[in-house]
Amino acid sequence: MSKWRPLMSGVPQGLVLGPTLFNIFVGDMDSEIECTLSKFTNSPKLCAAVNTLEGRDAIQKDFDRLERWACVNLMMFNKAKCKVLHVGRGNPKHSYRLGGEWIESSPEEKDLGMLVDEKLNMTWQCALAAQKANRVLGCIKRSVTSRSREVILPLHSALVRPHLEHCIQLWGPQHKKDCWSKSRVGPRR
Repeated sequence: MSKWRPLMSGVPQGLVLGPTLFNIFVGDMDSEIECTLSKFTNSPKLCAAVNTLEGRDAIQKDFDRLERWACVNLMMFNKAKCKVLHVGRGNPKHSYRLGGEWIESSPEEKDLGMLVDEKLNMTWQCALAAQKANRVLGCIKRSVTSRSREVILPLHSALVRPHLEHCIQLWGPQHKKDCWSKSRVGPRR
């Protein structure tokens, strides 16, 4: 392994260059934004509680600010991929524009591998995780002849559990238990 050395000058290269330039480029995206803007890779999200007309206007102003930021930086948002997810009971489901186009509303969206719906219900996500885990278990069953604990347990830990525990922080402890108990996960007899 190489040792650390001080650099007098230089340019980041390789795997460091892309993320560094991206962070520099989008660093000022949230300036003047009133609502919460989360920036993760190329998927910024604008979030706000919109239970009044003032809340609706605030989020629309932020959409306008984001559009101006994109124009100044010679960038365009892919408006076909922009969606509004209205969350919560009694949500007035206001419509918003990005530039001159209305943003389509969606009852559910997949975000960073996690399926989120307007009721924040994780049942479908649990079912999908169990389905993936069962497919992997089927592959293990078809391709591994040994059924000994020493062979199956490491395979299960490495290949099956990650599917069941993906984004578990969002599900919460009670949902983790529900995923394990409601889904038929494990070797079939």
